[in-house]
Amino acid sequence: MIKRALAAAFLLLAAPQVAARDIYFDVPYVATPPAVVAAMLNLAKAGPNDVVYDLGSGDGRIVIAAARDFKVKKGIGIDLDPDLVTLAAKNAKDAHVSDRVTFARGDIFKMDFKEATILTLYLLPDVNVTLRPRILDLAPGTRVVSHAFNMGDWVPDGADNVDMRRVYMWIVPAKVQGVWTANVNNVPYRLDLTQHYQNADGKVKIGARETAFEMGIVKSDVFTFTAAGPVTFEGKVAGNTITGTLTAAGKRTPLTLVREAS
Repeated sequence: MIKRALAAAFLLLAAPQVAARDIYFDVPYVATPPAVVAAMLNLAKAGPNDVVYDLGSGDGRIVIAAARDFKVKKGIGIDLDPDLVTLAAKNAKDAHVSDRVTFARGDIFKMDFKEATILTLYLLPDVNVTLRPRILDLAPGTRVVSHAFNMGDWVPDGADNVDMRRVYMWIVPAKVQGVWTANVNNVPYRLDLTQHYQNADGKVKIGARETAFEMGIVKSDVFTFTAAGPVTFEGKVAGNTITGTLTAAGKRTPLTLVREAS
């Protein structure tokens, strides 16, 4: 939801001298239509194992729909407007999902939403970009769905059009930037990686031979790359370890790469 209260919170960060009440009444409250709510949750593939957070939850319709229609484990809505928080709690009770859905009054720039496996947004573009560093710190694989507005230069992993409205979805990628090394049968392996959201670039060195990437992708916690040779790799990222298989000259080598301390 786009909300007067959320716009107030954002604008006060840039202009704290401006009264919150004045900003609040200058920005309209706009609800997400039910068809768009359903499209957002479908795009995120919401299900029983998910915890859904809605930043700027308004009347609560997104997390209520997530619990009622998609049977998610838990839904939490955060809004700055106390009247909307009260209304959302009433709506959850009326929908018989108040055992799995809660609402809190709070500043979305300060509230903790690390528990989310799905994050839903209907915020202003600059608010999305301001939240982006915190979103990228969420667990790899967290799905982020936004009604109408993008995330700046972070290219979405999926999108949909519903009733002339655009919905975007991103999957939080694991963090792979850095230098990764392994040694198998006295052969050293080294990856030098840079990362831009779900895209990775860099070089792979096997023994004394070094070659540049042709393509590197990070999707959730899975990292893949191809390089000249051909050399291919697919592995799972877990913090400072990547476990996978490198294929070079037709030979498959299991690797456990460890990131060097920066």
